[in-house]
Amino acid sequence: MPYSYTVTAHSPAPPEAVFSLLVRPSTWPLWSPIDAAETEGGGDPGERQGVGDTRVFRTGRSVSRERVVELVADRLFGYENLGAPFRFYRGTVELAEAPQGGTDLTWSGRFEPKPRFTGRFWQWYLTRFMQRMADGLAAYAAAEERRAGAG
Repeated sequence: MPYSYTVTAHSPAPPEAVFSLLVRPSTWPLWSPIDAAETEGGGDPGERQGVGDTRVFRTGRSVSRERVVELVADRLFGYENLGAPFRFYRGTVELAEAPQGGTDLTWSGRFEPKPRFTGRFWQWYLTRFMQRMADGLAAYAAAEERRAGAG
């Protein structure tokens, strides 16, 4: 049985600034609970990634591999988790220009866990974790925009 989550956040930064952070794995530890990020195959994690590229994230002792599966410049970032504990996992970050300015972020996912009877736990956990991701991304993009404007 598939499960899902959806979280939202707002950043005063424009969509292109938020998107730029999403496509560069090296920025993720700066704005999220992730400890380290690299590009599989030895690519530069500071470079923009494209569809088909795989990222490796470390959080504590946990390691996850995710492949970028969809990109629409400044609007959409889609990825799939490539391993346990999920049979499938597809995450999407949608960016929209907010009526009051800045960017409205919607981070959502659909997944099916491998271990039976763990779906509700993962739904609870991922909702909380991804809210931290969305809030961190929104705040960091805003801070980067302020720094760029001051310089």
